[in-house]
Amino acid sequence: MSRFKQCKQRRHRLAAHIGQGVAVIPTAPERERNGGSDYPYRYDSHFYYLTGFTEPEAVLVIVADATKKRGKAERSLLFCREKNPERETWDGFRYGPEAARRRFGFDEAHPIGELDERLPGLLGDQPVVYSFIGSDDAWDRRLHGWLNQVRAQARTGVRAPDGLLDARALLGDMRLVKTADELALMRAAAAISADAHCRAMTRVRPGMREYEVEAELLHEFRRRGAQAPAYPSIVAGGANACVLHYIENRARLNAGDLLLIDAGCELDGYAADITRTFPVNGEFSPFQKDLYQIVLAAQQAAIAKIKPGVRWDRPHRAALAILARGFIDLGLCRGSVGSVLASGDYQRFYMHKTGHWLGLDVHDTGQYKENGKWRKLKPGMTLTVEPGCYIRPADNVPQHYWNTGIRIEDDIVVTESGCDVLTTAVPKTVDAIETLMGRR
Repeated sequence: MSRFKQCKQRRHRLAAHIGQGVAVIPTAPERERNGGSDYPYRYDSHFYYLTGFTEPEAVLVIVADATKKRGKAERSLLFCREKNPERETWDGFRYGPEAARRRFGFDEAHPIGELDERLPGLLGDQPVVYSFIGSDDAWDRRLHGWLNQVRAQARTGVRAPDGLLDARALLGDMRLVKTADELALMRAAAAISADAHCRAMTRVRPGMREYEVEAELLHEFRRRGAQAPAYPSIVAGGANACVLHYIENRARLNAGDLLLIDAGCELDGYAADITRTFPVNGEFSPFQKDLYQIVLAAQQAAIAKIKPGVRWDRPHRAALAILARGFIDLGLCRGSVGSVLASGDYQRFYMHKTGHWLGLDVHDTGQYKENGKWRKLKPGMTLTVEPGCYIRPADNVPQHYWNTGIRIEDDIVVTESGCDVLTTAVPKTVDAIETLMGRR
């Protein structure tokens, strides 16, 4: 099935969820980087999920009418930029409303300049409006302005919507389970990202700068057709690996240090997210190996728990038990596993969850709890598994562990009988890493 037909089906599903009302879904605005230059444009993921349309200055309107009082169960309208040969000379191709309507399967399409004029008429006599609320002040003001225009027509018998609801919860639930086509894109993004990690492993040398290794990642992403990194790449040597969101990538890499790389590409909107940690000189020290094996065992224990019906937090709890046991064995924590977990003493060395949803966004949308309980996993859900440990200089911590950060992360899809790891092409055992790096 074509992507545009899938998008049309998603609009139909959203209309069915709404029943009676209107959804007004904007794409992301363009953002200025500095004078006369914008950041590379990236559309809003919810908007793209429903439309497949990648141009800026666009709004989707879905009018749902479960009673069919107006003749149809639903209508989808796109508001987008008009054709403009002069601007296309500078900025590139634009579909324009009519071509976009035909290409993307909308019932109607209009110039974006007509949105303010047309939208109050679409909102009149509707019980509820779904949109994005609280994420952009300018959009909130426009939305309330349209609603106030409808309220001003009360004496003519037009009723304003009683409810204004955030559409992101509905869309988040819709996006949690991936289709076969979405999974195919995610597998391709994972394969490109895996090759990039392997390229980095085989090219790193003591004395290089972190940004030189980042360049190897970007080279492979673009060479293989990915549009961009899915997020700013983390290339963190030595103590920098203890900064979870380190992105400066400027330091020199030293023999004897570990290098943590957290990087993935974006392919046709879908993200990969891989982390590997390995020795700059190609060989783990005994102390590094001890810590690494604990994190790897924690990851393996977490992955082993992933299957349909298991609640979201179960893999995390499996990883925590292994990490706590390992920290005790190495003298980093004291007491029993139960007491270390209950007291939170392990959080000095491991302070984040073991994974997150993955998809159109690297930290993909969708609630982790349902009715107050951790959500149960279903086939087609995609997530990461990424335990780690981060040991900074501190009292009562042996000095040979100082400034050591380790994280291992893979991308997982839940299957009917268990799970499938999408990123196995990147070595992660000590022997496999040292073997690959020995071939440099």
